[in-house]
Amino acid sequence: MKTLYFDCAMGAAGDMLTAALLELLPDREAFLAELNAVGIPGVAVSAAPSVKCGIQGTHVTVQIDGEEESEDMHDHDHHHHHSGMHEIEHIVEGLRVSDKVKADILAVYGLIAEAESHAHGVPVTDIHFHEVGTMDAVADITAVCLLMERIAPERVVVSPVHVGSGQVKCAHGILPVPAPATAYILRGVPIYGGSIQNELCTPTGAALLKHFASSFGEMPVMRTAAVGYGMGKKDFPAANCVRAFLGESADVCETVCELSCNLDDMTPEALGFAEERFFAAGALEVYTVPAQMKKSRPGVLLSVMCREKDREAMLKLIFRHTTTLGVRENISRRYTLQRSTETVETLFGDVRRKVSEGYGVTREKYEYEDLARIAREHDLSLDEAKAAAMRQCK
Repeated sequence: MKTLYFDCAMGAAGDMLTAALLELLPDREAFLAELNAVGIPGVAVSAAPSVKCGIQGTHVTVQIDGEEESEDMHDHDHHHHHSGMHEIEHIVEGLRVSDKVKADILAVYGLIAEAESHAHGVPVTDIHFHEVGTMDAVADITAVCLLMERIAPERVVVSPVHVGSGQVKCAHGILPVPAPATAYILRGVPIYGGSIQNELCTPTGAALLKHFASSFGEMPVMRTAAVGYGMGKKDFPAANCVRAFLGESADVCETVCELSCNLDDMTPEALGFAEERFFAAGALEVYTVPAQMKKSRPGVLLSVMCREKDREAMLKLIFRHTTTLGVRENISRRYTLQRSTETVETLFGDVRRKVSEGYGVTREKYEYEDLARIAREHDLSLDEAKAAAMRQCK
């Protein structure tokens, strides 16, 4: 399985993650040219070699209208225009990137907005991003989301995150490390401090890790093909960098949460809508089983399976979209086959084929939407479309 592992022994910031991922690409200049052409207003991103404690890596610099970002990359007191979520959404909507990248960018900003809202005690709609609302942060988040789309790992594992210690200066005054927004984002994530008196993990870095991580923990057994070093600006006794390892890991066993509740007062339409919301939020499985309820009422047992990092968000959705008053949790270990998608050329056009392998088993399945398109266009049944696609593969 294509696996990406982030070593965050010196925390994480948006530019450090960008630089580490950039080093994994064979043609870095081409990617930078693509990034600079997506349409972030006034932004130019560049990369240059950087050495920390004798180790060479890459440092990424963002310029806005020819001016470099704040000298302290971890400084919360930027002097650029402060933007609200509405302005961020407007900028993202205009970017020349895929819908998936736009969705990832907004999801990362959503995590930050929720954290800032909680920290300052104001609604999300009233949040004005200080350290993360400027164009340099938009560039960092966009860059990481684009790089993740380009690298396309099937599994992302993140080490326990070193957050630093001491205090940090921000637009509101002197705050403890980790800053309140960072601490909120990293709930449920293994973190630790240390002797380094500085903010090592920024809200932007925390949100990017939280959004993309499949799990947090030790480096899995993997055959690495590339290692990237993303350097920060500051010098510490330890090399100030994020390391990204890209390679292949063995068959995966992951810990998942199964959240369940009994329902006897919801319509099928409402249940169907709720299931859509759960899948859209990253649920691995959603299913219902007929159940006999109190007072001999027919009902259903609803089960929602998700990754541990998505537990809290999924609980909120269950309570929001169902009538339940309580949810039960079971923790399970989930074994999966390695999955990949191939594109097959046929006389009817391209058809995607899903391939699953592992434990001595190999399975193939054609993408339903592609077969359905062929069936509609050529007035065939699904079975006939599949047979035609298999016969006419070039």
